[in-house]
Amino acid sequence: MSDPLTLTSLPLFPLSTVLYPGGTLDLRVFEVRYLDMVRRCHDAGAPFGVVALAQGDEVRRPGRPDERLHDVGTLAAIERLQAPQAGLLLLRCSGSQRFRITARKRLPHGLWVADVQELPADAPVAVPPDLRGAAAALQQLLTSLRERSDAGHAPAPIPAEALLSDCGWVANRWCELLPLPLELRQRLMALDNPLVRLELVGDVLERTGILR
Repeated sequence: MSDPLTLTSLPLFPLSTVLYPGGTLDLRVFEVRYLDMVRRCHDAGAPFGVVALAQGDEVRRPGRPDERLHDVGTLAAIERLQAPQAGLLLLRCSGSQRFRITARKRLPHGLWVADVQELPADAPVAVPPDLRGAAAALQQLLTSLRERSDAGHAPAPIPAEALLSDCGWVANRWCELLPLPLELRQRLMALDNPLVRLELVGDVLERTGILR
């Protein structure tokens, strides 16, 4: 097995949300500390890291608690960048590999950078029979959302059958769609076992009445 890839001085974007591998994230960027970083990443075709905030706010404000970051995040690749006006960038990003922060520092202008080690991608694990209801319910929900999508927006593609049969993919999409507390989203994303992640999601689906 090859050693995990280590990245140095990866720029970080702390958020009050969790980006999952295979997921998408839309961002409005207006803080000075991120505008230049985003443009540099876009021009170089390089990712930045999305990490959830354990403390603090997305936008720095005087008198608010200092930012504290979770240790596990996800690399974000910029798929689309728009600049509708000066000082504002609109991004569409996709999540790829998870990583663990091994060292971090905040630069004088407020940008966080970190040395990180990429975590292994989820091993492909077939959805077991007792959790196939979670996959079927996800397919129904995604189909419904696609049918209700605004005419001005391209509908989300229908996922391939292979994705709906994979524990990690099904669990990740439910984690994005369910109204979970941030701390639970983070713990589920950081789990290395995709089957356990889906089992925990299945428990939530049963408690909320989505699965019976």
